[in-house]
Amino acid sequence: MSQRTLPAPRKTLVKATHDLMFRRVHESQLIYNCAWEDPRVDRELLGLNAQSKVVMITSAGCNTLDYLLDGPAEIHTVDMNFRQNAVLELKMALIKQGDHEKLFSMFGEGATPEFRATYALVRDQLSEPAQRFWDEKITYFDPRSLKRSFYYHGTSGTVAWLMLKALFRARHNLADLSLCLLEAESLEEQADLYRQLEPEIWGKIAQWLVRQPALMTMLGVPRPQIQIIKNQYPGGLGCFVRDKLRRVLTEVPIADNYFWRVYMTGRYRRECCPNYLKEENMATLASRLGAVRPHTTTVANFLREHPAAYSHYILLDHQDWLAAHDPAALREEWELILENSAPGTKVLMRSAGLTVGFIPEDIRERLRFQPGLTHDLHNRDRVGTYGSTHFAEVL
Repeated sequence: MSQRTLPAPRKTLVKATHDLMFRRVHESQLIYNCAWEDPRVDRELLGLNAQSKVVMITSAGCNTLDYLLDGPAEIHTVDMNFRQNAVLELKMALIKQGDHEKLFSMFGEGATPEFRATYALVRDQLSEPAQRFWDEKITYFDPRSLKRSFYYHGTSGTVAWLMLKALFRARHNLADLSLCLLEAESLEEQADLYRQLEPEIWGKIAQWLVRQPALMTMLGVPRPQIQIIKNQYPGGLGCFVRDKLRRVLTEVPIADNYFWRVYMTGRYRRECCPNYLKEENMATLASRLGAVRPHTTTVANFLREHPAAYSHYILLDHQDWLAAHDPAALREEWELILENSAPGTKVLMRSAGLTVGFIPEDIRERLRFQPGLTHDLHNRDRVGTYGSTHFAEVL
C-alpha cells in the first residue's frame, strides 16, 4: 500500500467519530432551549389561517406557539428527541395555568426561586415522558445554580455559556461593549459598536472554538452541514460564522432581536421576547392550545401513522443531515410529504448551504420555489445563521 493512501482511513475515522458523537448527543440530551428560526419571517411566508393543518419540527416549541396566534386548525409538532417536546409541553401547561408572572419567571427570566412550586402546579398536565424529564431537570430554572439560567442549559445553552465565559474572561471590556450593543438605538450605533467588538470577538479563542467538532455537535450542527459550508462558502466555517454575525448585528435592528439577547444575557426582556411570553397573547394562546399535538417520532413515521392532506410543512434544516447520511430516508420522507399534500401545500426549509441541491432532482420538479420572496425575508431574519431559506408550493 502506498503511503499516500494512509491518511484516508484516518480521515474516515474522524468523520465516523464525529457522526457517532452527534447521534449520541442527540439521543441523550436536550439540544435546543429556544427556537433558532425567526417566526416573523415564517408567518409572512406561510400565510396560516383557520383551515391550516401544519406539520413541523418541534425544536423548543417557541415557534409552534407563535404560529398558534394565526389560529391554524392543527399543529403537529414532530421531534425524535422527547426532551424537545417536553420543553413545549411545559410552556403549554404554564400558559394553560394562566399566571403570566409564573410563565415569564420561568421562560422569560430563565430562573426563579419558585421553580419547584411552579412546576408542581402543572406537572400533572404533562405526558409521562415530559414528567420524567422535568422531574430530573427542573433545576435548570434554579437561580442558585452555577449557570443561573435555563438558557445556559441543554447542549446549545452550555456552548453559549462556555463561549461567553471564555471570551469575557479573556477580554475584560467585551461584556460592557456587548451590553451597549444590545441597547443601541440605531443601526449606525450598532455598526459602530460592533466594529469595536469584532476584533475582540474574533481573537484566537473564538477561532479555536469554531473549529471544534464537539462544540458544533452541541450546537446541533452535524458534520455534513459543516462540510456544506466549507464547500460552498468562501473562507469556510470561520468566515461563514464571522460574516453571519456581522450582518445580523450591524444590518438587522437589535431592539427586538430576542434570539441574540437571550444567549448574551441568559434572559429576555418583556419588550424583547418571543410572542408566547407577552401577556397580551396569553389568553389567545390558552384558548387555542388544543390545536397543538406533540409527537415523538420522525417526520416520515408521523406521516405513515397519521396520513392526511396537510397544508404546511416546516422542516427546519434536518434534510441537510439526511441528504448526507441517508438519501433513501430523505427520498422516503419527500414521497410521504407529497402523498400527504394537496396542490398548493407549502413547504418551508432552511439549509447551511446556498442552494436546494439537497433535494432529489425529480422531487424538485414537483415543487414551485419562490426565491424572490425568500431572498428578501432571509436577509431580514433576526437569527441570521443559516446559509439559505427555501419556500415552495406543491404542484
